[in-house]
Parts: sequence; structure tokens; C-alpha cells
Amino acid sequence: MSEAPEPPEPADPADPAEASTPRGPLPRLLEAVLGVGVDPELRATLQHIVDTAAELTDARHAALEATDPVHGTAGDGPTEFRAPEPPTAGQAAHSRLDVPVRVRDDTYGSLRLTGKRADGDFTAEDEQLVRVLATQAGIAIGNARLHETARQRERWIEGAAAVTTALLTGETAADALMTVAERARMLADASAGVILQPTDEGGMEIVTASTPDDPRGLVGTTIAPGSAVLEQLLGGEPVFVDDSATDPRMTTQVRHRFGPSMLLPLQAGGRLIGTLALPRRRGDRPYTSVEQLLATQFASQAALALVLADAQQRRERLAVFEDRDRIARDLHDLVVQRLFATGMMLESTQRRTADEEQDPEVHAMLGRAVEELRSTVQEVRTAIFALQQPPADAPTTFRGKVLRETAGAAAALGFQPSVQFTGPVDARLPAPVATRLLTALRAALAAATRRSGTTRVTVSIDATTTLPDGRPGVRLTVFDDGEGKPTAEAEGNEEPETGTTMTWQSPLQTHP
Repeated sequence: MSEAPEPPEPADPADPAEASTPRGPLPRLLEAVLGVGVDPELRATLQHIVDTAAELTDARHAALEATDPVHGTAGDGPTEFRAPEPPTAGQAAHSRLDVPVRVRDDTYGSLRLTGKRADGDFTAEDEQLVRVLATQAGIAIGNARLHETARQRERWIEGAAAVTTALLTGETAADALMTVAERARMLADASAGVILQPTDEGGMEIVTASTPDDPRGLVGTTIAPGSAVLEQLLGGEPVFVDDSATDPRMTTQVRHRFGPSMLLPLQAGGRLIGTLALPRRRGDRPYTSVEQLLATQFASQAALALVLADAQQRRERLAVFEDRDRIARDLHDLVVQRLFATGMMLESTQRRTADEEQDPEVHAMLGRAVEELRSTVQEVRTAIFALQQPPADAPTTFRGKVLRETAGAAAALGFQPSVQFTGPVDARLPAPVATRLLTALRAALAAATRRSGTTRVTVSIDATTTLPDGRPGVRLTVFDDGEGKPTAEAEGNEEPETGTTMTWQSPLQTHP
């Protein structure tokens, strides 16, 4: 049986013959390749590659230059390394090495080395080393692009979800458009986010603008009919502009303020709601193809959310209208009829007491009860009319305008003024007379709100009155029980009512 060989004696570090050989270019290249991707920040990774290229080839100067920055990603612009001794003009001319950096099938730029320190030319081995590093640079840039695209997509998806949630919580139409414009502006890193909508003349007008700069001059800006870009927008096609200030398709007066821009249709179910425009400042980087795609998808999602929110608001308004109609029917069919029947019974009792010569005090009390019932019936009918008006729309009838004025005063008074109409006020009052009456009503309500101690305000409009000169007219009477003297109507009564009465009247026929 043979004996095992004796283990070698440990090397003596002091012996030069036994010392380890210096690292050659291959171990250093492997170290550089393994180091790629260790730092998650792209610029640091590219700088590491450039530094390694200069070190391995003994170059005085190395740079990674992007020849197509438009298709780059945020933060991966030119990365450059400079040696302490810049190359001379002669060194640069005779000792230069350029290796292309490709990201998949696209050329990103080049890894350029100049000025070999040994005053010689770069060798074939140098070129092989640099090509390996250029390949690693392309891989790092590609991975960074994928990562940035994923992050961008995530942000846009989250933004679209936030917009949908906000719109479905019941925002008004104007607030909904502002929500879309503002969120899109932040996602796109744009100078402004604006919404354009078609005009009756066939053009488009900016109706909403979100910008950190001065927004003056944006809202109201129009694209005139016949514009080349307008045909695409009205047709629901997106438009991408490299420079708004110089593009001949852009004709608005604010185009000189912006550079790269995206104009995206807000379209859902074949319905064009408008256009979302996202311009950047002049000199800012153009939008990448990924940003254009994500913004287009966001606009489609936002348009769908706007349509759904509008449909939801319509359903809610319809439900409110149905409730108001039901309440109005119940008031008319039950309350008014019962009050009217009670009033008739009281009038019959009042006549009977008068015929039988009963207590005059009882007769007077019955009369006051009848008047109170008549007043209550008038107020209930006014409430029925108010319930039948669309709450969110501006009133078009004279009755509706009067009720709007009293509702506005109620916010300051803390209670709702009582309103009574006598006669067909909507049919009998000409527009000039109605306008002057509303002006007088506003003044009287404003005076009532300024008086202290006001707990009751009554408004009476009688379109059947006859003026002292015999002409048919309309009379407005506004009473409030705030600080004031006994009213003329109350003089002579046992318990005079204090307050202020304002009376305004006008003939129904106006003369030019």
C-alpha cells in the first residue's frame, strides 16, 4: 500500500518566488461584471462601468454618452468619468476606442475611451474588455427601464383608481374635471393639466386648468374650428407634440408657454366628453412612448369614471325628484284637503254663531282661525311648488326666483321666511315688473336680516290687487318682527304686533 504524499509546506510570504501574481485584466473584469446591479441606482451602476473601463484599459478619459436620450429613462442621461490628466489633442486623435451600447435591439449610445496612458494605441484585448462592459451597461439600462416602466405603470394605475374613487363619491361636474386634470398633471410631471370641451361653434375651449404656475389666460382659451389638430381631437384621436410653441398644428394663444405636450381624448362608450391636455414647459424632456401609452390608458379610464359618476348623479337626482314628487302629492292630497275641509267647517260654524247672535268673542276667534287656515294652505301650496322645482337648477319661473331669494335669506336668518302668492303671478307679471319686484324683495330681506330680534318674516305677493288709480297691479309686502314700531295693520288692536312692514307695488302694464 502506497503512502499518501506529504502535504506541501505553507508558502513563505517573504519569498518573492512564492508571492501571488498580480491580478490580470480578467479577474478585474469578472469583479466589475459581478458588481453590475449591486447598486439599485442606475447612474451609480453606469458610473461603475465607466470607471472600470478606464481602469482596465489604462485610459485617461472614459465616458458613456447617450445618443438617443428621448428613449431613455429618468435619470439615465450621459454618465462620464474623467481621469486626473485629460488627454492631449494628439492622444485623442491616435488613441481612441468607441464601442456601441445597445439595449436589446436599440442603440442607446457609446462607451468612449480616449488617451491611453502608455501613449500607445488601444489593443484588441482592450476592445474585447470594453465590449463586455458595454454589454453589461446595456443590460443594466434595460433592467432599469423595465423597473422604471413598472413603477410608472403602478403610479398611473393607482392614480386612475384614485380618480375613479373620487368621482364616484358625488363630486360636482366642475370638481370632477379638476380632479382628473390635477391628478394627470402630477402623474405626467407636466406643467399644466387642462380639460377642453367642444363648443357650440365647432371648436374646443379650455374649461378646467390645474397648474402650479399662474393659471390666468388658460381657462377660456379656444381652438378655433378648422384647426388640423382639432379634427383629430374631435375624432377621438390622441395628439403628441414635441414643441407646442413651434408646431404649426397648435394655434392657441398660450402655445408659446409650453413645449412637449400630449392631447388625449376623454372618450367612453362612443361619447366624447372632451380632451385632456398635458403640456410640459419649454425645454423639458419629451414624453417617452411608455408615458404616452400610460397617459392614454389613464384618459380612457378617467373618461369612463366621468360617465359612471354622471350616471350615478343622475340616478341620485332622479331618486330625489321622485321623493319630492311623492311628498308634494301627499301634501296636496292629504294635508291641503284636510285643512280646506276644516276651514269650511269653521266658516260654517262662524256663520251659525252670527245668525244665532252668540258671543262676539267666539265669532272673532273663529274668524281668526279661518284666516290662519287659509294662510297655512297658502304656505303648504308654496312648499309643494318648491318641492316640484329641480333643486340643483336655476329657477326659471317667477315663483321659483322668489323662493330662491327667501332661501338665501334663510341662511342668514336661521329660519325660512313664510311666502304667500295670490293670483297667477307667473302669468300676469311682465319681465320688467318681475325684475323690479325681486330687487325690492332682496332689499327688504337684507334689511330684515340686519335687524336684531327677528324671529318671523312673511312675504306676500298679490297679483290681483288694484292700485289707487284703478289700474291692475301687483303688491309686495314684507313683514318682519325685528326691532321696530307697531305696524299700521296692528293699530287699534288689543295686542298690537311690533315689527317692520315694507310695501312695494307696481302696475302690471309698463310704459316705454
